[in-house]
Amino acid sequence: MIIDIHGHYTTAPAALGQWRDRQVAGLEDPSLAPSRADLAISDGDLQESIEQNQLRLMDERGIDLTVFSPRASFMAHHVGDFTTSAEWAAICNELCYRVSRLYPERFVPAAMLPQSPGADPATCIPELVRCVEEYGAVALNLNPDPSGGHWTSPPLTDRSWYPIYEKMVEYDIPAMVHVSTSINPAFHTTGAHYLNADTTAFMQLIQGDLFADFPTLKLVIPHGGGAVPYHWGRFRGLAMALKKPPVEEHVLGNVFFDTCVYHQPGIDLLLDVIPTRNILFASEMIGAVRDVDPCTGHNFDDTARYIDSAGLDDVDLAAIQEHNARTVYPRLNDLLKQQGR
Repeated sequence: MIIDIHGHYTTAPAALGQWRDRQVAGLEDPSLAPSRADLAISDGDLQESIEQNQLRLMDERGIDLTVFSPRASFMAHHVGDFTTSAEWAAICNELCYRVSRLYPERFVPAAMLPQSPGADPATCIPELVRCVEEYGAVALNLNPDPSGGHWTSPPLTDRSWYPIYEKMVEYDIPAMVHVSTSINPAFHTTGAHYLNADTTAFMQLIQGDLFADFPTLKLVIPHGGGAVPYHWGRFRGLAMALKKPPVEEHVLGNVFFDTCVYHQPGIDLLLDVIPTRNILFASEMIGAVRDVDPCTGHNFDDTARYIDSAGLDDVDLAAIQEHNARTVYPRLNDLLKQQGR
């Protein structure tokens, strides 16, 4: 079985974006603000958007199931205030849930949080609870920079984040540390801001002692960990300089990396540096990189090909494709068992 733990609803019906445009316009002119009832997306609309896109590619690439969350760049937590984000998150999470109901053996939801710059992270708890208890979400996406590239939030080790971590531990769900759109012109959203955030989050975790307070907390750093595997020696040396335990002891019991790395040498490096148990299969298909690689003739984001070509033995291959995800996402594992898988 192949489980893709990093999927976003990047192909949602156009009506969703149109509703969002009206919501944003309503921030300047309240008479333009839409109501929830103004958004009309049928099951047929959802099926058309999924079957011609994610589901088609999953079938072509042999992916059995995707952990599915709202489009990362659409989270745009910097827009408006907490009320704006709360309404937007609720709508986006509901659509992912509806997709999972239409295709219960192919998609399982992960929650977007209604974060807002300067807002107490505890304000996200009601939506987190709703998504887990009502929608069966098996994970959440946690944005370490709701400001959109200006990095005004405290590090992930700050106690202000603890209410979210406490709920995560209670529900035994992981968080993918995933930023959204950059409004800072110095940082391209997917080419710089995403990878900067992955690297920054890992360094924050080295600097702090978060897992002493939350020994069972699980965080997934996407996009292969940004610069982390390539600079593993730097991070090991910095941990020593900071008088922290070895990185392997300090963070790798709680931190995991996905395989959203879009060339073979990058995947090979990831597999060589990071322990197998810390690597989860993912593609983020129809995401940041959508073209065909002229060097291979295949899509850049067809990461299953890289894993298949990496020379792994059967045990390590199965761990990355399936078993590690079952361990890191216990609620997903429970759901699969209920389905007889």
